[in-house]
This record gives sequence, C-alpha cells and structure tokens, in this order.
Amino acid sequence: MAAADDFDEVLKQYHLALDEIMKGSAQGYKRVYSRRDDATLANPFGPPARGWDEVAKTLERAASHYRDGEATGFENVAKYVTSELAYTVEIERCQAKVEG
Repeated sequence: MAAADDFDEVLKQYHLALDEIMKGSAQGYKRVYSRRDDATLANPFGPPARGWDEVAKTLERAASHYRDGEATGFENVAKYVTSELAYTVEIERCQAKVEG
C-alpha cells in the first residue's frame, strides 16, 4: 500500500508540473524528473532525449512553446504499482496559447 500511496504523490506532483509547463515554465518537471543517466523524455517538440542534461534542455524547449495555459484534466487509462516499478498511462487535457 505504501508504494501506491508514494506513487500517487509523485503523480500529483507530475500533474502540477504539467500545469506549470502549460504556463511556460519547465521548473515543475525539473523538480520531479529523474537525474539518472537512463532518464528519457519524448515529446512532440523534438527527438527523444536521454540523460539529465538532454532531458533538461528538452523540457526548456517544450515549455518555450506555451504560455498562459493550464492542465484541465487527466484520464487514467492504466496504472500499475509495485515496490520496484510503477507506471501510468494517461490522457492529458490542457488549454494553452501555443507559441511558434
């Protein structure tokens, strides 16, 4: 049960971070993202990034496309949590003004 509670807290922080990125700030994701060498990120604004340095640059680039937006909802498709692994698949709903 503790693993599920911990994951729910991480997921809450992730949702708040998405709201920040929709306002043009990558800082929320930077607070919660892994600093490990195997951290990865794939988003619509560029090739997949691997490792903290590349992930951080990709987050900044993604955030630069948004301003004055907000995360409006999250639809959970799947969620799996054990003491060693957790993941979720969600549909994120957002409203934002997209730059360039």
